Formats: sequence, structure tokens, C-alpha cells
Amino acid sequence: MLIETRPYKKLHFGISLGLTVFYSSAVVVIPLLGLFFHSLGIGVSGILEVFSDERIRSALFLSFSVGFISALINLFVGFLFAWVLVRYNFPFKKLLDTLIDLPFTLPTAVAGIALTTIYSQNGIIGSYFEQWGIKIAYTPIGIVIALVFIGFPFVVRTVQPVIEELPKELEESARCLGATPFQTFYKVLLPELWPSLLAGTGMAFARSIGEYGSVVFISGNIPGKTEILPLLIVTKLEQYEYEKATSIALVMLLTSFVFMFLINLLQERASKKLS
Repeated sequence: MLIETRPYKKLHFGISLGLTVFYSSAVVVIPLLGLFFHSLGIGVSGILEVFSDERIRSALFLSFSVGFISALINLFVGFLFAWVLVRYNFPFKKLLDTLIDLPFTLPTAVAGIALTTIYSQNGIIGSYFEQWGIKIAYTPIGIVIALVFIGFPFVVRTVQPVIEELPKELEESARCLGATPFQTFYKVLLPELWPSLLAGTGMAFARSIGEYGSVVFISGNIPGKTEILPLLIVTKLEQYEYEKATSIALVMLLTSFVFMFLINLLQERASKKLS
């Protein structure tokens, strides 16, 4: 019977592998290769000259710095939300759990307009901070808030199932052995949660780097101050500077890939320690 089913297994494997390769090539590989070869139209020296522009360097630094800061904030905020939703029962818990997915379904432009309205100088929250001389909208602070809003559900939905599967016997055993609450969390729970925390944080960081809709309104798009890379790419395309736009996108892609590779490497090492 095993001999008779082998041809069918090989056939199913061949079809599955073929569809996987075709889909990944059509959606991922071919567009990326097109981006790479199109940016080579101005040559390597031309690509390097593009980044001699102070405006482009400022946008590059701003995009990755606010993306990194928002990812760190999402690491703690997302974990806190996931922990509360799993470990505690309270009124309207289901409503809060549903609202977590709102940034996934809400159009990013709508989120950007809403955040700008709230955190502007005349907004509900922005007017309060304005009294203390703190400006949120049209500053990097506003960009970080927008990126936290669209990124924290990635951490919540990645960590939440892991917390649900953690056996409570681990905590009870640690406490019986005399461990403090901090030691229980740091020595027992955190190693189990760390791979999922890294995965969720990595996805939030990747989303933050390429975010456009929710940031374009609250940032103010001031060149050299609050202008992000995705907006700069759109600006270059509108000016018919296609090579410069693809060169910026290529460097953005390669930098993001390096960050994601390092995060996945750390996640893999953490998973191996658990096993």
C-alpha cells in the first residue's frame, strides 16, 4: 500500500512546489528583480550620488529611527495588551479584543486624519500638551504615535496564542521553589515568550518602515525634518525621476531585509534554546 501511494505523494508534492514557486516568483521575486535592474540604469556611482543628497539622508535616518523606536514601544505595549487579554477577566473584554484588530481593517488614511485631528494644536490631546510647549502633530513624535497605532496589533496577535498555551504549572512550580514574581517572569515565562515577541516586533518594524497613509498626514512632510522615505519616493515619481525613486526603494528594501534577517536569526536561536 505504501508503494502504491508514493506516486500520488510525489505528484501532490510536485504540484504544491510548482504553485509555491510560481506564486513567489510572480508576486515577490520578479518585482524585486525589476526594481533592482531598473535602479542600475543610473549605475552604482549614480546610486551613491543619490544618497549624497541631504534631504534623502534625513528621510532615511528619520524613517528607520522612528520605525525602531515605535517597534520597541510596540514590544512592551503589545505584550501588555496580550497579557491582560489572556490572564484577566473584566467587563467589555471581548470589545477590547475586537478593537485590537481595528488598525488592520481601518484605512491608513483615515487613521492618519483621525490622529492628526486629535494631536494637532487644536485637538483634544494636542491642545493639552501645547500648554506645556510640547508639539506632537507635524513632529517625529506624531510619526511615532502613528506607527505605534498601526504596529502594535502585530505583537498582540503573535504573543497572545503563546500566552494562552503556557501551562500555569510552570508559574506555580517556580513559586513553590521560592522564586519571586520577577524571577518567575524573567527565568520561566520570558524564554517561552521571547521568540514570539521577536516575531511580532519584527513584523511591526517592517510595517513601520513602509507605512505611508497614516504618517503622511500627521508628519507634515517637512523636508529634512518630518519627511519619510515612502513620501520621498512618491515625490520622485511625480517628478519623473524614476531611477532615483527606485534607488531609494532599493536601499530601503536592502536595509529592511538586513534588519529582518537579524531579527529572524535571533528568533531562531531563542527557539533552539527552548528545544
